[in-house]
Amino acid sequence: MSSFLFSLKDVTLAFGGDPVLDKVSLSVSKGLRAALTGRNGTGKSTLMKVISGEIEPDSGEIVRAPGLKIAYVSQAVPADRPGDNEFNALSGGGRRKRILEAAILSRPDVLLLDEPTNHLDVETIDWLEGCIRRSREMAVIVVTHDRAFLKRVAEKILDLDRGELSGWECDYPTFVRRKAELMADEAVYWERKSKKLAQEEAWIRRGVKARTTRNEGRVAALKKLRAEFAARRAAPGKASMTLDTAAPGGVSVVKIKDVSFAYPGQAPVVEHFTSTILRGERIGILGRNGAGKTTLLNLLTGRLRPDSGEIALGTNVKLAFFDQLRSEMKSELTVAENLAPDRDEVIVGGVKKHVYSYLADFLFSADRARTPVKALSGGERARLMLARLFLEPANLLVMDEPTNDLDIETLELLEEQLLAYSGTLLLVSHDREFLDNVVTSTYVLEGDGQVRQYPGGYADYIQQSARARIAPSQEEKAAPVRPVETSKPKRLSYNEQREFDALPDKIDALEKEIASSREKLADPALYRTDPAQAKSLNETITRMEAELEAAVERWAELGERS
Repeated sequence: MSSFLFSLKDVTLAFGGDPVLDKVSLSVSKGLRAALTGRNGTGKSTLMKVISGEIEPDSGEIVRAPGLKIAYVSQAVPADRPGDNEFNALSGGGRRKRILEAAILSRPDVLLLDEPTNHLDVETIDWLEGCIRRSREMAVIVVTHDRAFLKRVAEKILDLDRGELSGWECDYPTFVRRKAELMADEAVYWERKSKKLAQEEAWIRRGVKARTTRNEGRVAALKKLRAEFAARRAAPGKASMTLDTAAPGGVSVVKIKDVSFAYPGQAPVVEHFTSTILRGERIGILGRNGAGKTTLLNLLTGRLRPDSGEIALGTNVKLAFFDQLRSEMKSELTVAENLAPDRDEVIVGGVKKHVYSYLADFLFSADRARTPVKALSGGERARLMLARLFLEPANLLVMDEPTNDLDIETLELLEEQLLAYSGTLLLVSHDREFLDNVVTSTYVLEGDGQVRQYPGGYADYIQQSARARIAPSQEEKAAPVRPVETSKPKRLSYNEQREFDALPDKIDALEKEIASSREKLADPALYRTDPAQAKSLNETITRMEAELEAAVERWAELGERS
């Protein structure tokens, strides 16, 4: 029995500009495990819709096996379904899982998944990976920015670049290496062509008589070179974003003391949670869909008040918030109007920049900057949110699912910016590789209101939690081992407990005094009118910062024994 499922031959589709699909050919058989890659806006979703039959191409041939069954799961999650109250009550991740389950259970011949991991928790992503790997009859083509997911499921890469589709019979890491080599070769090719064109243009401008037989060939070659450059489609540019950091605040950024919170009639999201977030920490927040990750973010940043306990922001905290729902954008306004509603300039790192020039750094052309937000793709909306966010100098950056819909190149650039960021980061993400690359520790909502902190990223959390669950072996149970005497740290003495209780107030007082002294030093007139006081303030700040660092270390030391 034939394993052929469908094929495309010279399929072309354009929407007024350069072709999105330019003579694309593809043949798919049973068991294919392919990832469709390409930059935001290159036409990946369009190609999926052509394969599924939702969009007809302008030209070309599509051949499908008789009775072929295709299941297509798009990026968009339905806001609601009329009369389906159970579905409507689910979170975005719950709805997406329900749709994925229905698609897989329909037993299609071809499964098309467009950004399937968006909004899914890690456990559901693991489940989806298993479903794809176990079904060898079904062909699967997936568009995803989730590199860990991509590495686990893709055995072939289909790369859509400037309208052309190429197939790579390799895994994703191998593709990335080979594609980089190919792009480097292409850059060298066009650099040589450009130099040749410049030489020939200079030759023709010098007025060389080209009517002789000997020169007619050279003129013809120049015309051909001009046509080649005119038809060239340059590789898409890379975003050039720079994250601005506000002046540093205190050492203690967020203090969480015995915090509990529950929605009316529901189980607690957080119960008796105590922790301290220090300056420079990058904390990832993990948990199942509906566990309360966004709720925890809102509690930590003051958007929600706890039922009991205290949450206090430290000194001079300047906060910027990236909302996973992109709810702060006005869909009827243009990209530029959402960024700067009443002006044509923005301030970037203290320097004025035209709004169109700034948007170009985030890959928005002038035409796209004038486009209403409602017409943007998911990836473009995410880039616009980043452009807005990066205009706010902050020392506490809060990001709720920032990676959804970003292409991998922009995602990797965002990683670089976050790694270089000197402020504090709170991050909700289900992107395992992103978490591993960015965060220094992880809060995990483990159910029943329990929040536990693990050092490191997602892989570190999995390793530590697995070790914690391992029971002693049967041999260890059968053979009692005489306990080795160790010097256990003593519990706090009465005086040490008093010292520990007093340290938070001392730290607060030092942070406020340092901030006050810095504010006085910020006055340029002080250096002219009273240079002695300026010198004294500088010496005071140096002394207090050393005292503050010692107090924080002492607080951490005593806290381990309390």
